[in-house]
Amino acid sequence: MKKVSATLTDSFGREHNYLRISLTEKCNLRCTYCMPENGVLLSPQSQLMTANEVFHIAALFVQNGVDKIRLTGGEPLLRKDFSEILTSLSTLPVKLSITTNAILVDRYIETFKSCGLKDINVSLDTLNTTKFDAITKRDQFSKAMSNIELLIQEGFMVKLNVVLMKGFNDDEIIDFINYTRDKPINVRFIEFMPFDGNNWDKSKLVTFDEVLTAVNVHYAEVGVESIPNEKNFTARNYKIKNYKGSFGIISTVTNPFCDACNRIRLTANGKLKNCLFSTGETPLLETFRDGKSIEGLIQHALHQKKAVRAGMTELEDFENLENHHNRSMITIGG
Repeated sequence: MKKVSATLTDSFGREHNYLRISLTEKCNLRCTYCMPENGVLLSPQSQLMTANEVFHIAALFVQNGVDKIRLTGGEPLLRKDFSEILTSLSTLPVKLSITTNAILVDRYIETFKSCGLKDINVSLDTLNTTKFDAITKRDQFSKAMSNIELLIQEGFMVKLNVVLMKGFNDDEIIDFINYTRDKPINVRFIEFMPFDGNNWDKSKLVTFDEVLTAVNVHYAEVGVESIPNEKNFTARNYKIKNYKGSFGIISTVTNPFCDACNRIRLTANGKLKNCLFSTGETPLLETFRDGKSIEGLIQHALHQKKAVRAGMTELEDFENLENHHNRSMITIGG
């Protein structure tokens, strides 16, 4: 890892070398936990970062120590200039990755390869076509699954992001893990988190302990193995003995990992979020367009970062919806 500058080091000494850039607020699916039922008010096109601005702002972060960039959305592949953006970012000394719903990835296989992008996270909350149609409001299950298979065949490192919701897909935990039997992929179960307009409540939460208990019971005779966690990990990872793939649990609600956080987010309209749950944002784009330095703004934003989940240190605080006057997930960037 490159040395991180003081600009990207917060008041708790956490160094931020991982930048997530949202390229668009639009999506071709309508997943209910991400987008409010009535949609979202989109930023005017003039207020969104251009391809050139994405590159130059990203380059500034890289100069200060960022060595990993993930492209998110909305659905990042909806950007008509996506190939231009990815090609320019590939000239920077960073590891590139993307989070996508996979509907359009077949169009970009060669672009991914030529730009050295190997790590692809795919949002997929069910292996059932009826459930898929219900939660996404779109008939695209076959397309998503065929493109996931294509990515695997083409040798990409694929992770499936599964937001668990009680009464919807918690009965598919074992099905998802069985999907890893013959495929070198990582399934990541994500605790359902509260965002603007997604009707979160505690009763829908499937916790880390509940997932692991279900897995240990089902695979008691086969064996569940723990995998050493990466530095700055978000998912605690495991695998079933002799399975090609693995699975992880991202427990932001019941077992947060804020003490080792190295991530910052840049929204499609050029605002910096120092924490996924922070209601505060630091506008960078206007100052950048004025030709002024944004490093001071970035440093100030990092020094405002709280120790845990935007200051919600207790679970009771986090579960209180009055504390979540945030953007909807689609306008933050996954």
